[in-house]
Amino acid sequence: MQNLTPAGQNLVANVAQRYNLSQDAVIHMLIAVNNGNGTMAQFNCPELGGSGQWMRGGMTMVGDMFNYGLKATVDNLCNELASALASIQIFPIIPAGTPGSSQWWPGNLGSPFSSGSQNNIRYAIFPHRLAVERFGQVTVYDTLDHRIGGISQQQGGDTSLTFSSQYGTVSVNSLPIISGSGLGQPVVTNFAAPARSPEPYTPPPQMSGNNPVDSGSGQNHDILGLIEKLAHLRDLGAISEDEFNSKKVDLLSRL
Repeated sequence: MQNLTPAGQNLVANVAQRYNLSQDAVIHMLIAVNNGNGTMAQFNCPELGGSGQWMRGGMTMVGDMFNYGLKATVDNLCNELASALASIQIFPIIPAGTPGSSQWWPGNLGSPFSSGSQNNIRYAIFPHRLAVERFGQVTVYDTLDHRIGGISQQQGGDTSLTFSSQYGTVSVNSLPIISGSGLGQPVVTNFAAPARSPEPYTPPPQMSGNNPVDSGSGQNHDILGLIEKLAHLRDLGAISEDEFNSKKVDLLSRL
């Protein structure tokens, strides 16, 4: 049975008595209204005619569509439960950073500047980090130098999560994982070509002291490192070959 606070238990007992319903039926409706943020509910309760829907201030549907008395009962019940949810603590508070909490991401990430959900996936965007929850499992990704502008879920699969950045549309699976198990294997996104698994990063060879590049400032190494990152993004399909070549020419001109 759903855990309730003492105030929640008193509410359920009182409502069940007044509406001549079992406490299980009231709890079922309470959860449905809570899942609808107090404005709607989808339920399947045998004591209330089976499957139905309720919208606050709008339409109420029950299995027996011509049973107006039952509709009125469901409407009154859901309105009362919605008001109770807004005024008293019915469910125990789930600590932040745990599954089921409204703040489900790890607490050390702080507050996200953007969050949302699609189907069975929730996401939260932080500086240099992206947290994704799927079926209660949280994965934190390193967003590298991406400036994430939005998250989208491709049709046809619930793991095909992508995001938009200054480099275009990028698969979440291409990001390094900080913690968690990830969302599974990379899938085909809306790149021009199918997304590929990232190849292991190989650091550039160390230059000897007689090498003219090594004798320059550290800026040369920074520029070469940026070119390698751009090549990696090109291989992933995040940027086109033309975009890579244009940026490479610009960077090489600074050496």
